[in-house]
Amino acid sequence: MKSSVLTRYRVMAYVTAVMLLVLCACMVAKYGFKVGEDVTFAVSQVHGVLYIIYLIFAFDLGSKARWPFGKLLWVLVSGTIPFAAFFVERKIAEETLPLVSGAQADPVKV
Repeated sequence: MKSSVLTRYRVMAYVTAVMLLVLCACMVAKYGFKVGEDVTFAVSQVHGVLYIIYLIFAFDLGSKARWPFGKLLWVLVSGTIPFAAFFVERKIAEETLPLVSGAQADPVKV
């Protein structure tokens, strides 16, 4: 497997996780303090688009790593749970890195 598959997933996992935390802060401001309604709307739209990109990259990684359905589902859902994506990304990177390294470490047969 190419390292770019894992890199794309990792970048989008972090971006999605950070945007979800920003969205949570905006929601607290909107409903708790009655401010920032327009900002909350904009952040929610951006997070939605980024989450769709995250789903595509996570599904691509899962299909190339041949994950079982339950694991793939957990990775896909982790982008909707605040802080979960940080932990899931780290675990997935540790598990998937040998697949990437193993593919590059194979000697070329002549």
